[in-house]
Amino acid sequence: MTDIKNIKELILSTLVADSYSLGSHWVYDEKQLLNLDVNWNELNDAKALWHKGRKAGEFTHYGDQILWLYNFLQNKEEFDTKEYTKYWFDRMQCYNGYIDGATRDTLVNINEGLFPTGSSSTDLSIIGRIAPLLLVSKNKEQFLENVENFVQITHNSNEALVASRFFAKLLLRVLAGDELNKAIEETKEKFDSKIQAYVNSAISSKTEDTAEAIRNFGPACDINGGFQGTIHLLSKYDNLKDMLICNAKAGGETSARAMLATLIFMAQPDKKLSQIPTSWLSIRATII
Repeated sequence: MTDIKNIKELILSTLVADSYSLGSHWVYDEKQLLNLDVNWNELNDAKALWHKGRKAGEFTHYGDQILWLYNFLQNKEEFDTKEYTKYWFDRMQCYNGYIDGATRDTLVNINEGLFPTGSSSTDLSIIGRIAPLLLVSKNKEQFLENVENFVQITHNSNEALVASRFFAKLLLRVLAGDELNKAIEETKEKFDSKIQAYVNSAISSKTEDTAEAIRNFGPACDINGGFQGTIHLLSKYDNLKDMLICNAKAGGETSARAMLATLIFMAQPDKKLSQIPTSWLSIRATII
């Protein structure tokens, strides 16, 4: 697998991606995006009403939940699904962030004693939260099993499970040193025609303007649209800051795309935290 320092840097990178995305997260109106009161080179306060009151350097509800998983796994040797479900449920009882549909449905399922507990959500966001699972995965097979079990806790749909398997396998290839574009192409061959079509259309869009490409795929929360948007970002950019800024300017589900793309991007052996602007890393002291 990979060493603890590198894993912690991957976790920090995904959290930075979420924090940076906060400013335009869930802002969909193109005119509003063009005139958004933000400094695209810095972290910004949330502008969408769903995150009202969240300040620069804070997270969306996605980032909050990555941090929960990271904290839960401290000093543990394995990922216990039932134990984490209880931990997550307890945290949700006093949570003051946004409660999305997947969370609401999962809370109902837990209260009704259903297992797996996850909603039928096909949101992309769950996949960008998987990095902490590397801390308790002794080999590739265990990581893939941990990812599946983790996803099922809140997003128990076939779409979420298949997409998470794709990106988990892609992450492992990149961590092993495979060149990113080659890894994307070879991972795609292990999946069905639907996933292959997602990847092919995304790669074909890499010469397009990012905001336009993401709008065409669909800028909302669903895997269908978000998957292609994420691969577009990975295919097009070799600079993390540029990738995150252009993604944020596209609006919509900025954080889910950013977290997942950043996780894969920063898994490349030549990508270091020095690629991230120092001011964006101001959140580091409160995280790891």
